[in-house]
Amino acid sequence: MAHFELDDLLAGGTGVVSRMQWFAHAPQLAAPVEVDADDVALLGELGPQDWMPAPLLRQRHGAARLRTLLKAGLLVGSTRPWAAQREADERFRDQHWHGLAATWHAASRWDGIDAAGEVKEAGLLTAEGLRETYGPPPPAVHERGSVEARIGLPRMAQTAFDELLDARATCRNFDAAASLPLPQLAQVLERAFGARGQVHGADDFDVLKKTSPSGGALHPTECYLLVKRVDGLAPGLYHYRPADHALQPLPLDEAVVQADAARHGDAAPADALDFLAWIAVGGQPWFADAPVLCVLAPRFNRNFWKYRNHPKAYRVCILDVGHLSQTLLLSATELGLGSYVTAAINEADLERAFGLTHWLEGPLAVCGIGPRAQAMATYELDPNRRAWPREAKA
Repeated sequence: MAHFELDDLLAGGTGVVSRMQWFAHAPQLAAPVEVDADDVALLGELGPQDWMPAPLLRQRHGAARLRTLLKAGLLVGSTRPWAAQREADERFRDQHWHGLAATWHAASRWDGIDAAGEVKEAGLLTAEGLRETYGPPPPAVHERGSVEARIGLPRMAQTAFDELLDARATCRNFDAAASLPLPQLAQVLERAFGARGQVHGADDFDVLKKTSPSGGALHPTECYLLVKRVDGLAPGLYHYRPADHALQPLPLDEAVVQADAARHGDAAPADALDFLAWIAVGGQPWFADAPVLCVLAPRFNRNFWKYRNHPKAYRVCILDVGHLSQTLLLSATELGLGSYVTAAINEADLERAFGLTHWLEGPLAVCGIGPRAQAMATYELDPNRRAWPREAKA
């Protein structure tokens, strides 16, 4: 960690004073815990499974250090005073996370980040700004081998599916006054998340068939909805039920949302639902304007039940969200709706709003759908000119 100190500058130094810090990461804890070298030495003596006698640790490292690490949840005690920390550790272990994946998942979550504001302040909103700041990007086409050795492939006649693929473009210009018809929302949800069949594999083991592939056919990803403007549907929070194609209303704790909003001052929208949409997508107003935001959050234990402590299991959950988002976007495009998917989200804010625990069921991406605006106010990349015909731009 580095900071500026005037006294150091006046004494002939650079003014930049740095301090080395150690942090211990435990995914079930709210945040990393700062430790020192002696703490690291103590933690390094312990294994992930076997118990160590407390008297021996107190003798080697001191009772105060041992108690501090127990209170922090970095050590697990077997006696009653440490029951809460022990139960939290056991609940986490029961999810069968791979250790490194769990640490990365916890450490990469955002809480209250205005990403759009930071990007704008850094001058990175445009291609020109990115090029000026970072230099030229790696080439768009990756060259391997000689031109002479290439084998051209036949081009086939385009079908309606090609037309649909070409028409998909990330929408950054939603009609902020328009509502989404309920039948259109229902169709998109059913195509992306609905059950198309069900198989009874064994006792207490049912498998759903969906339109997108899923590792082990487990389909762990849940869809939570933040509804702002849908005809015939009250604004609020919902959970989509794939087996019976229904929405389950969820409570919106406005006090929790307003407490989060207070940290952002005048930058935050005043309405609780508008703020939640804005903070959900990292302060990107062009995405927050969508009538419906779909939060894609895997239930990790559904996947990890089969792939226990597996180094690929978390990657499969990410793939699952990618498959679902593409199906959702294409379904919305076919209806003439704008749509997007973004991973620049504030997971912690969404978890508080929907009552989720990040290592049990954590948001990985947000999709939005709704009618497009009549004019392009925010630039969109639409090289095929399907979303924005040239005459519409004028």
